[in-house]
Amino acid sequence: MIHRFAECTLDTGRHELCREGEVVHVEPQVFALLAVMAGSGGAVVSKDELVATVWNGLNVSDATISARINAARKAVGDDGSAQRVIRTLPKLGFQMVAPVEVEGGAPSRPVAAPAIRYTTSADGEVIAHAHHGAGPPLVRVGHWLSHLELDWDCPVWQPLMARLGEHFTLYRYDQRGTGLSTRATGNLSLDAFADDLAAVVEANGLSRVAIFAASQAVPVALRFAATHPEKVSRMALYGGYSVGRVYREAAPGEVDEETILGLIRAGWGREGSAFLNAFSALFMPDATPEQLKSFVRIQQQSVSAESAALLRQAVDRLVVEDDLVHVTAPVLLAHAREDAIHPFSQSQRMAARLPDARLMMLDTRNHVPLPQDESWEKLMQAVVSFCGGGDG
Repeated sequence: MIHRFAECTLDTGRHELCREGEVVHVEPQVFALLAVMAGSGGAVVSKDELVATVWNGLNVSDATISARINAARKAVGDDGSAQRVIRTLPKLGFQMVAPVEVEGGAPSRPVAAPAIRYTTSADGEVIAHAHHGAGPPLVRVGHWLSHLELDWDCPVWQPLMARLGEHFTLYRYDQRGTGLSTRATGNLSLDAFADDLAAVVEANGLSRVAIFAASQAVPVALRFAATHPEKVSRMALYGGYSVGRVYREAAPGEVDEETILGLIRAGWGREGSAFLNAFSALFMPDATPEQLKSFVRIQQQSVSAESAALLRQAVDRLVVEDDLVHVTAPVLLAHAREDAIHPFSQSQRMAARLPDARLMMLDTRNHVPLPQDESWEKLMQAVVSFCGGGDG
């Protein structure tokens, strides 16, 4: 959604604020506050409404709210004296007084969802894949929780797909066992996962590609790059690892496998369950209620609780230490500083062993990249620039 007001443009799809044509960088809470005010239709927004939406109902002080209001005003060229854009109504709340023009959807998103196609992997399993955008080929490697159709409308994944689709032809697929691909979980080996990636590249007639992979898709991408060096030009890897959880010494604050498996079995796909609350705290602690609701839907439609647990056990046992020296493509390793799922030390370990690697630490605690997080924009710009999609 795009809102225009007071010489400003607020694009919630791209998570971008511009004033007089120049990008204005703001904190995630300030951006969320502006989005609430711009979308209010001129109605008074109470402090309770702001707290529920911007702070997910957490207990915050009046001073904190005032500080974010002041920051929002400053970002759009307003101040507490003039109040030309956001007006304070004592004991009532706040009101967007500047006229707001609204465009229905972010222009970066294609109107129609891309067609779903199917191919077979080396062992005969069916893999669903799709592509959109324009530009050099970039393959997003399949991961633990995805669904090609539902991801298209997911408030976490849609902004990422839209941004990358502006610079690349983005190819993506559902990992075996999930989404629209085969639900069989008989062969969940690293080689099988890498064969699925190879099958998608082959099915689309791609001779050489850049790769974007996150979390457990990282060892899959590394195995593919090590065994098919002629197929890979560059790789941008986020929040990954070279030694699976069960084979490495736990880092401070890192969650163990039994904890995750227990939570999956107890509350997979149930809104408000202990699993969802823990999933939020561990994988994306800064997620909004809308983003969490979308993930519940993907859980329900993508994979059963039993299969989710089997997949989790498989990816916790992936190891690619011996593959690293055989990766000839340049690699960007981006990682959240406070990642509770795979510690930053894993990317440090890979950077030390890969022949051509650049390490990028992101100041965030979200394992799943969230568009309202300031680090998301930095990650997107780095991926676009590194993988050859333009200036970002």
